Amino acid sequence: MGNSTTEAIRTAWAALGGDPTAVAAVRPAGPDGVLPARLPVTDLAVACVAAAGLAALELARARGAATDGPLTVDSRAVAVSFTSERHLRVDGRGFSGFAPLSRYWPTADGWVRTHANYAHHRRRLLAALDLDPARPDDEALVAAVGERIVARPAVEVEQRVTAAHGLAVAARSPEEWDPHPQAAAVAAEPLVRLHADAPAAARPAPPAPPGLPAAGVRVLDLTRVIAGPVATRFLALLGADVLRVDSPGLPELEPQHLDTDAGKRSTLLDLGRPADRTRFEALVADADVVVTGYRPGALDRWGLSPEALRRHRPDLVVARLSAWGGTGPWAGRRGFDSLVQAATGIAEIERRPDGTPGVLPAQALDHGTGYLLAAAVLRALARRVHDGGAWTAELSLARTAGWLRHDLPAGSAPAGAPPDPEPWCAERDAPAGRLRYALPPLTLPGGRRTWAGPPTRWGSDPAVWSAG
Repeated sequence: MGNSTTEAIRTAWAALGGDPTAVAAVRPAGPDGVLPARLPVTDLAVACVAAAGLAALELARARGAATDGPLTVDSRAVAVSFTSERHLRVDGRGFSGFAPLSRYWPTADGWVRTHANYAHHRRRLLAALDLDPARPDDEALVAAVGERIVARPAVEVEQRVTAAHGLAVAARSPEEWDPHPQAAAVAAEPLVRLHADAPAAARPAPPAPPGLPAAGVRVLDLTRVIAGPVATRFLALLGADVLRVDSPGLPELEPQHLDTDAGKRSTLLDLGRPADRTRFEALVADADVVVTGYRPGALDRWGLSPEALRRHRPDLVVARLSAWGGTGPWAGRRGFDSLVQAATGIAEIERRPDGTPGVLPAQALDHGTGYLLAAAVLRALARRVHDGGAWTAELSLARTAGWLRHDLPAGSAPAGAPPDPEPWCAERDAPAGRLRYALPPLTLPGGRRTWAGPPTRWGSDPAVWSAG
């Protein structure tokens, strides 16, 4: 791979506050441009995975494990991992990536992107357009939605659906997004905000097994939809005991769970019930890390702010992921990778020859931010071993989009072709059936080639730690 990839790795590692000399351990391999786009998506993807690997090596050293050997990051493995949902099969059956109402729609003056994969988001979208949510997702409904949207300006559709707590974003050009107040707020934030919030004693950790620097680390996963689950899935690969916690009232989509929850366990807790609340607080008291993937402030009413969580565990590492950043007028909005691409000008940059908005060759904002989030957690754990402290990491998809657009060299490598996925996929039996899945994009020296176990049934595990 070219110099632009190495520079992207340096930039990502610097954003995490890592030792610059550590980058020499990375050996980028494979062809350039395997995620072909006008923007440097391949460089971003390889850099984020490499940064997570460097952070894993740092934690291994902090725990007294040998870290000999280079860290090889193959662009082909990364590209297949970043498009993992396309390679997922259960008993030979594939899955559609987006629901019928999740798409770009022409408007009176441009385009708008909607997201309606989840049933509650679909209901809100249709209600905002004065359509019956009980209607089936057939061609007639798609036509009716299109008729309602094409009659209005894009920003009006955005505002109307957002007011109904649905998900729609006007597709903006770079020139329209960059002066936007939310763009200014995001630009003022670092790519990765990692800081110690409160003093706490250093916590020496027992030696880590070869290739498993997170062995024995307990992670509560309160995330959904790719970025957060990708981060905690990588921690599970490194040996962490990851327990995903969901509300029974918000079912997960089966393909989403099967794609991003390998190596974890999955439980259901209703924090509005006193017994479940008590169980959750006991889990926090024995946790090392809590990862959240909701809008800033959305979880505070459940006592899930960093300050409230640390009343149960003073030296807790808290990692928080959002779509639009922690400040600005859109900080409290819901969002997904596809919507962030639309709003931040990426869809315009990647516009198709027929004039319709384009997309990145992978949900790279999600996957890339997920690996940066994992890297931040690993660095925080390493710092806690030596320095102590309660650490907080904060990242957003919108800031990663800004990094892709403004900070990585564009056009430095020719576009290539997507790799053959077969060498980078595997099969195994799972509770859901015979599972074909993308392998991890990175293996540490002496580490696992794949996760210790397949995804369990969503919500099927007890709300206890593995050794508890």
